[in-house]
Amino acid sequence: MPLLSKEDELHGYAPDSFAFWRNLAVYFCVFSVLGHWMEIAYCSFMNLFGIVDADSLVWDDPMYPFLVYGVGTAVCVIVLVPLKTRLVERRRTLAEAGVQFFIVTVVVCMLMELCMGFMLNQPNAAGVYPLWDNSQLPLNVLGQAWLVNDVTLGAVAMLYTWVIYPLCQKALAKLPLRVMNLTAAVVVGGFVVLCVVKFS
Repeated sequence: MPLLSKEDELHGYAPDSFAFWRNLAVYFCVFSVLGHWMEIAYCSFMNLFGIVDADSLVWDDPMYPFLVYGVGTAVCVIVLVPLKTRLVERRRTLAEAGVQFFIVTVVVCMLMELCMGFMLNQPNAAGVYPLWDNSQLPLNVLGQAWLVNDVTLGAVAMLYTWVIYPLCQKALAKLPLRVMNLTAAVVVGGFVVLCVVKFS
């Protein structure tokens, strides 16, 4: 059985509803910052093996938003939540659905890492990568993605899709409409100010 019923997950949050997009905007803002914090913890562990650059952006101001994690939450909500629902309905066991879902999340995370790398992390004339360099690591994918990262991010995406998102949706559904709308406005407005300050 899924953590919450389909009705609990989707009640009042159909993709054509204001509440769905309002909440998604809140998740985008919040997890853009929390994602940076998660990456600090992950890179601190990986740095035990000496594979994180000392001048990596991850070590800078922890309030600097990493928008890729906001995009990741949107992908989870728009693409992976419906996939999870279909797999749970069609597979014989929850374990079978979970394994198949995890494989898909790893592939999705790898494709996102590749796309971001090809757009933002092209090496200069000296062959130096501006943001990260996975090209010398075993299990790297086209010099940009790294399968170890993708498996880890796949596990995080699965945790978010199967547990965190349904619980957040259920919790937010209990708030009075005016309170939730005001909270969303404050979060989104504060995030816009944060981005202006940090990206200027």
